[in-house]
Amino acid sequence: MHPEDRRYSREHEWARDEGDGTVLVGITDYAQEHLGDIVFLELPPVGTQLDRNQKFGEVESVKSVSDIFSPVSGEVVAVNDVVVDSPEMVNEDPHGSGWLVRLRPSQPSEMDELMSAADYESMLESLE
Repeated sequence: MHPEDRRYSREHEWARDEGDGTVLVGITDYAQEHLGDIVFLELPPVGTQLDRNQKFGEVESVKSVSDIFSPVSGEVVAVNDVVVDSPEMVNEDPHGSGWLVRLRPSQPSEMDELMSAADYESMLESLE
């Protein structure tokens, strides 16, 4: 199951409101599972302004290269350098220590437009 404390995009990213005016962003367990072993991540520098659904990076696995899209608009205020150095952490803990970027959202209401965990699970079932 995907954690209930965050919202989900159709592109398999999650966003969790940290309660301090920032949002953590990562890829879902479903995404990492379908990518396979992740070997490289390209993430934006701190200070990058992102629009909702804008590509902000790439994740490269032994199988393929996939784009990562921002689930909400905002400014990148932190990048998880640990996963850049150890991309396998995204496979090991995609919803925890494998987070990718922290954003300061410019349109906080966009979080409400993302899917709940239950809605995301329903979408995944429709894909199978």
